[in-house]
Amino acid sequence: MVRRSRPAAPWRGGWYLPARPMHSPNHGERPAGAVVDLIVVHSISLPPGEYGGTAVHQLFTNRLDWDAHPYFRQIRGLEVSAHFFIARGGQLWQFVDTDRRAWHAGRSHYRGRDACNDDSIGVELEGLEGQEFEEAQYRALTGLCTALSGRYPIRYIAGHEHIAPYRKNDPGPGFEWRRMRSAFAGSGIVFPPAAQP
Repeated sequence: MVRRSRPAAPWRGGWYLPARPMHSPNHGERPAGAVVDLIVVHSISLPPGEYGGTAVHQLFTNRLDWDAHPYFRQIRGLEVSAHFFIARGGQLWQFVDTDRRAWHAGRSHYRGRDACNDDSIGVELEGLEGQEFEEAQYRALTGLCTALSGRYPIRYIAGHEHIAPYRKNDPGPGFEWRRMRSAFAGSGIVFPPAAQP
């Protein structure tokens, strides 16, 4: 009898194995009793509207040269992170263990709770708010959200614009929420009211 080996688990602790790891120092403990049930979708590009470089990686790892571009002076000293970053071609990086609190949401409120960093996973898409995203990014995002839903009791997926509506506008009107609704139809995951059919 031939024994088939079981496929390797896609996780090692809070690290998603299909993602390229790049450790950020910008994280902390989640509060006791925090239930990770929210995925927050963001968009970022550095400098804004320029794609394919490593500036986002450098920002999340506190290695950005603030003098390399005039825009960087506006964000000098900023210490932020997301759990994941998806480049235009669909390449996926992970910066923070998902069991820990990344610094992506800032002042925020959603599903009756403040401080969304405490109990959410942050996913940054390489892009500019208001512009369109790539097919490869949607595929990577859908796969990642599926994997996260298998590890955590994910109940909500929202944009940064929904959890901090008077402060943030990303991912913006170029993000096709219908793709996410379709991908997770019947799953019980709740999308923002503006993103509902």
